[in-house]
Amino acid sequence: MNVDSRHMGKWAALVLLPMFALGLLAATAPVRSSAGAPSVAKCELEGVVDTGSGAYLADCVRRAEQGGYSALLVRLDTPGGSMEATRTIVRAFLGSTVPVLVWVGPSGARAGSAGVFITLASNLAAMAPGTDLGAAHPVIGVTGENPETVGGSQLARKVENDAVAFAESIAHQRGRNAEWAASAVRDSVAASADAALALRVVDHLAPSEAEFLAWADGRSVEVAGGDSVRLSTRDAQLVELAPGLSQRVVHALAHPALVYLLFLMAALGLVVELSHPGGIAPGVLGAAALVLALIASSVLPVRTGALVLLLLGAMFIAAELFVTSGLLGLAGVVLLGLGGLFLVDEFNPNWFVDRSFRVSWAWLIPTTVVVAGAAAYVAWRSAQTRRLPQRGGDAGLVGEEGTTLAPVTPESGEVFVHGERWRATSPSNIRRGAHVVVRRVEGLTLFVDEVKT
Repeated sequence: MNVDSRHMGKWAALVLLPMFALGLLAATAPVRSSAGAPSVAKCELEGVVDTGSGAYLADCVRRAEQGGYSALLVRLDTPGGSMEATRTIVRAFLGSTVPVLVWVGPSGARAGSAGVFITLASNLAAMAPGTDLGAAHPVIGVTGENPETVGGSQLARKVENDAVAFAESIAHQRGRNAEWAASAVRDSVAASADAALALRVVDHLAPSEAEFLAWADGRSVEVAGGDSVRLSTRDAQLVELAPGLSQRVVHALAHPALVYLLFLMAALGLVVELSHPGGIAPGVLGAAALVLALIASSVLPVRTGALVLLLLGAMFIAAELFVTSGLLGLAGVVLLGLGGLFLVDEFNPNWFVDRSFRVSWAWLIPTTVVVAGAAAYVAWRSAQTRRLPQRGGDAGLVGEEGTTLAPVTPESGEVFVHGERWRATSPSNIRRGAHVVVRRVEGLTLFVDEVKT
């Protein structure tokens, strides 16, 4: 039986479209175990709160809502970070229609500085034994000075009051201890897991994520819009929501030690390229490291003066290749060390980090010594190379030996030297096929003498 192709197309569309829609729904629906256990989305914030991690957690909330998960579990271990990124995360948590559960863990983890605001913004918060929370007051530099000493009382009061109001508003909305939240900012108060539970800052002590989810099961929380949601999290299947590539890259670069290492790699790569022109690879790697260092410094609270010190240090080390006095190289190493020491500006109105967020001595001293040694070796080898007799160009032909291709007279002649044919002259007549040595070069003419055997 013949069937019109247009009718066949219509029937195919009617059959395929519902199948496509069902496949799309299956792809976006949360994964459930064979026993029908609930599924909980999981995200992790480990390290500094930066642009990348802020975008990642906000994206986790969106994906958890679209996927229809029972809850979003966030494992937290951070020294703090960007206040703007923290506000992005807090806005996402407070505006979420999916319950957000924050677990500070495992043991030894912390929710420092900006991490306090993130913990307060959760619907339910738990801490593992051996963790701590708090110390959200900013300090400056390696001495830990009060910001009022450096930035002036007006600026310090403005920054502090803004952060206090932010912490109190979150605590009030989530029904947590607003007085403690304010003291964490004003007085750098910190609390252990047991103390945080007693102070009503967190809701539970949980040694593991599974125990936290089992405790949360059946509890009702209020989400955005005022709706009350009863949690179903016992024996839940955790579904990891991985960050995007750009979020991973930005978050990976947001570490002071990495920024310092990239500057050192850039300095060393450029030094090697300048000492051995045409190597290409060291110059390309050095330039790439410099670009990455500048990108990373743009997302971190770094001092402009420290960046200048790092760049000057690299320039002094490069200049040592041409001077070889030792003083410029030593000055460059000292500047690199000082640049790393003062790299992080811990008093920054847009950042709340604890004092551990800097280039530590344990990282600063070994890397500086290694780069100093490598730069010194390159400079020494360059000085040795300059002392060697020239092997290329006109001067490099002086002293080279060859053979006459035609009789050489004071007026004309031809010789074969260094793999090439040259016009040549000599004060005395030299026969064809004789062994000669080059005494000097003028333009394209060699002045040679016969080598007596």
